[in-house]
Amino acid sequence: MASIRELYEKVCALTGVPQEKAHIWDYFDKRKNGLLDSLSYKSLEESSLHMDQDILLEVDGSSSSQSAMSSTGNELALVPLEPSRSSVTIAGGPTLSNGHSTTSNFSLFPRITSEDDGSNSLSILGKGENGGLAGLSNLGNTCFMNSALQCLAHTPPIVEYFLQDCSDDINRDNPLGMCGELAIAFGDLLKKLWSSGRNSVAPRAFKTKLARFAPQFSGYNQHDSQELLAFLLDGLHEDLNKVKRKPYIELKDSDSRPDDEVAEELWNYHKARNDSVIVDVCQGQYKSTLVCPACGKISITFDPFMYLSVPLPSTLTRSMTVTVFYCDGSHLPMPYTVIVPKNGSIRDLITALGTACLLAEDESLLLAEVYDHKIFKYFENPLDSLSSIKDDEHIVAYRLNQMPKGSGKAKLEILHGGQKRPILESVRGRDVKLFGTPFVTYVNTEPLSGADIDAVISRFLSPLHKVHAPSKIHNGSENGHLPDATVDEASEILSSPDTEIDDASDRELSFRIFLTDERGLNFKPLQSESSISLGIATRVLVEWNEGEHERYDSSYLSDLPEVHKTSFSAKKTRQESISLFSCLEAFLAEEPLGPDDMWFCPSCKEHRQANKKLDLWKLPDILVFHLKRFTYSRYLKNKIDTFVNFPVHDLDLSKYVKNKNDQSYLYELYAVSNHYGGLGGGHYTAYAKLIDDNEWYHFDDSHVSSVNESEIKNSAAYVLFYRRVRSETETQTVEMSTDMD
Repeated sequence: MASIRELYEKVCALTGVPQEKAHIWDYFDKRKNGLLDSLSYKSLEESSLHMDQDILLEVDGSSSSQSAMSSTGNELALVPLEPSRSSVTIAGGPTLSNGHSTTSNFSLFPRITSEDDGSNSLSILGKGENGGLAGLSNLGNTCFMNSALQCLAHTPPIVEYFLQDCSDDINRDNPLGMCGELAIAFGDLLKKLWSSGRNSVAPRAFKTKLARFAPQFSGYNQHDSQELLAFLLDGLHEDLNKVKRKPYIELKDSDSRPDDEVAEELWNYHKARNDSVIVDVCQGQYKSTLVCPACGKISITFDPFMYLSVPLPSTLTRSMTVTVFYCDGSHLPMPYTVIVPKNGSIRDLITALGTACLLAEDESLLLAEVYDHKIFKYFENPLDSLSSIKDDEHIVAYRLNQMPKGSGKAKLEILHGGQKRPILESVRGRDVKLFGTPFVTYVNTEPLSGADIDAVISRFLSPLHKVHAPSKIHNGSENGHLPDATVDEASEILSSPDTEIDDASDRELSFRIFLTDERGLNFKPLQSESSISLGIATRVLVEWNEGEHERYDSSYLSDLPEVHKTSFSAKKTRQESISLFSCLEAFLAEEPLGPDDMWFCPSCKEHRQANKKLDLWKLPDILVFHLKRFTYSRYLKNKIDTFVNFPVHDLDLSKYVKNKNDQSYLYELYAVSNHYGGLGGGHYTAYAKLIDDNEWYHFDDSHVSSVNESEIKNSAAYVLFYRRVRSETETQTVEMSTDMD
């Protein structure tokens, strides 16, 4: 393609304007969009100049003489455009003007006559020369738009419809539409893409209309091809809706009538208000069932759909590892890995953990985050979202006996510390070095003695006893100690859930224990007979010296796993196992509604977190799958590059359709919108199949190339387009219907 420098030379030669007096502007849509540099070697396409657009020539000084010229072949043809303004045009496009009201319009591309511009004889479905193989120029981060447009431009029933005269179907008065302008602009673009002799088309006129009616797509920022597709299909439907005035139809109560009767009634109601080629070709119907968790009320509705947005199974669930501490000293701390809903609640995690660790009916789990060897946060609201827990955090669950009803309870936090100097000699705790995982339990709000707390600590630590530990248990002071006891006897006493913590009030403490504040800066030593009034949470610190480390294996307190840590090999295995069928099954699976999406139960008269189940009821001829690769949460935005294995041929959906009839439920792939790169950027392309020659092509903006069918399946696939493969009976029925028409 010619450069900007060559453009100046050609235009000045044709108009007789000295090059030093010429200024050429990008004049698309009759506006100055940018002055072109006369010395630039940039190509016309790199400068966003495309076939059929205008450029503007401004000439310094007096107006130049201009003449009409004609030429053939690949040379430019000049024809008078506005003789009163001394203007000329070059057939097919770009525009120029001079500083003294002299305007000239020029095309920089080979001359195209009315016979070969595709206006009278269009190449439909690949039968003509290059029909359907034109690229779309990138106007500046418009690859998302080009990808979606190429997929629709290779959807056979849509192409056939727009390449015929559909002007009678344009609904210019629909308040939900765009005065028919979007449909007209889309139809004009399709005619250019399917006319012979074109290598690429600049969709600037279409983008201008799009930006006018959908400001979110204005400018030159990257957007989502599926979001554009959703808007475009809905907009085309409203512009082509044959229903000029939508009737009001009062919906009947289902009254326990058969599903097929209710579904057909609602579909006819939908068609009475929405009748377009888009509905006929692209819309299906699914059944939605809601069940109230409180009263069991069942609500069934049937709704239309334009496409299926299916999740990737790996994005529906989450693997979480939590370490359980047994407060009765019956077991060592034990990590459990459970699978929970990714958008689930704290209740889901506690339920899964309770099942994994065989939680008894009279027990409960207290969930907490440990950071810097202290309790950073408790998770006590069962409705809180799991999204607040990140994969690199350390979560513990304390297995507790339920407190008697009516009794007050308070948390007792037990921290572990060790330092070079005794704690009492440290300066406001600066020399205290915490380690390990705190112990937490509930205790009565009645005052506790130092001996009571000592018994709680001993109970926690009993499973950590080393087999060959010394028989004496020292309190860390010079004279204080307990009577000799075997490890087995000590373990039996300390691990017994029936042991009362106040039984040991008459003995000396096993450990050096200090009452401390929330920040761990102040310490008060506890004696056996010390009395502590408990608040909502009371913190004490156990001083570990050499003796304690000899008797107990403190590694169990320190080795806390992260919530989730995925190895490369595990990730690869999961990716290889995901199929389109598993995505569809995840979409159709029963799941509870989110806390922010609760359903109003007509029986309870309250909003409930109901269970929702979807079923496919009626499938369209063109079935679109949107793979939900982009995930968003309060804390994280991510793109999943998981490879989804999808069929190119013989996609059989018969087992997923609840209302079976004589239709075929076999589909074949004909187009794919691809996304490469990360969230918020990347690049979009499209694969599309020319049905008549049975060949696949890669559409990368203005570049089009043939590809092998084996290349279509890759991890960039984002939106999949399938068409129904009709049975012989269906084909004969359609042909007979066409002949009768």
